[in-house]
Amino acid sequence: MSALDDLAVKAGDDDVVCGVPARFVAAPASTEEAAALIAAARDLTVVIRGGGTKLQQGPPPRDLDLIIDTRRLAGVVEHAAGDLITVARAGTPMAELHALPGQQLALDAPPTATAGGAVSANASGPRRLRYGTARDLLIGVTVVRPDGRIARAGGKVVKNVAGYDLGKLYTGAQGTLGLITECVFRLHPVPLATAFVRATAPPTAVARILAAQLAPSAVEIDAGPGTPPEIAVLVEGTEEGVRDRAATLARLLDGEVTDLPPSWWDTPPWPPGGLGLKLTGVLSAVPALVEAVTAAGGTIRGSAATGVLYAGFPSGAPAGIPKVVDTLRAAATRAEGHAVVLTAPDGALDGLDRWGPVPGLELMRRVKDQFDPDHRFAPGRFAGGI
Repeated sequence: MSALDDLAVKAGDDDVVCGVPARFVAAPASTEEAAALIAAARDLTVVIRGGGTKLQQGPPPRDLDLIIDTRRLAGVVEHAAGDLITVARAGTPMAELHALPGQQLALDAPPTATAGGAVSANASGPRRLRYGTARDLLIGVTVVRPDGRIARAGGKVVKNVAGYDLGKLYTGAQGTLGLITECVFRLHPVPLATAFVRATAPPTAVARILAAQLAPSAVEIDAGPGTPPEIAVLVEGTEEGVRDRAATLARLLDGEVTDLPPSWWDTPPWPPGGLGLKLTGVLSAVPALVEAVTAAGGTIRGSAATGVLYAGFPSGAPAGIPKVVDTLRAAATRAEGHAVVLTAPDGALDGLDRWGPVPGLELMRRVKDQFDPDHRFAPGRFAGGI
């Protein structure tokens, strides 16, 4: 009897990815078990499922035989405080990694998201300004390739770069190159103090914040049609340093210092069933992106100091959505960035270009062909139908 026979069960009503039901679900409990499963499932199309926080975003798979659920691939294997690293299995909830004693994985992700899912999506949030994305915090990875082979890269030392490119390759690959089973992350000390500075201010104020060289950990913006934008700045460090820097920022922005973030902090600007896009651009073009979204009737939030923003629109007539997407994609192109559709109302996705123009697409196709020549893993879910 094969590992597929041992582990796979008939899929249930909830085992659906973007409207496409799976035939089977399997939950391996180790890297070796996952490798045996994948080797035995060579004729099946596969989608990886972690916490499911982003599973319904993106295009549907062209076909779906098997969901590999990582819920049993969970747990912190090691927390080496002296080396500022942690080793975690892919299905470990981010809540567990956010609660490490005395240290933090400074990666903003929902508590129910998983370590492997965060890496697969290259997750980040407000604090990417200071700490970077999952790609920046990952220093080692164990994966099972689509042929069932186990591969490891990186290590457990922050300065160890041996094999690091494999980790980068799998980060943000959306599960198209195989299964991540274990991650090694760089950690940071938990700050002794934090403060938020909130102000009603135009997006052009971001340049003043950065020019002041006060080392903020996050600079977020929230703007909607007919309302003045709000900027919120996170400051972390020692109690005295945070107090002084927050006071300086409050004077600079004519704002107030608070202990808590605004209610919209790290929250998507689209409602359930609405239209949501990720917009990127150079910093100097952030005001133009804000203007484009609010002029189109949407709300825009995100990291104004890194040029990574999210636009949201309430659910409406699907017929009007392609025009909105085209308008914002043109604005992102002028901003030297991109616009990616993350979610849209039912009936609006057919024929909608989720990704838009993607530089390096041919190289991405060659990588896919090399790692997954039969295109079994997450078929059609990535850019260009990869």
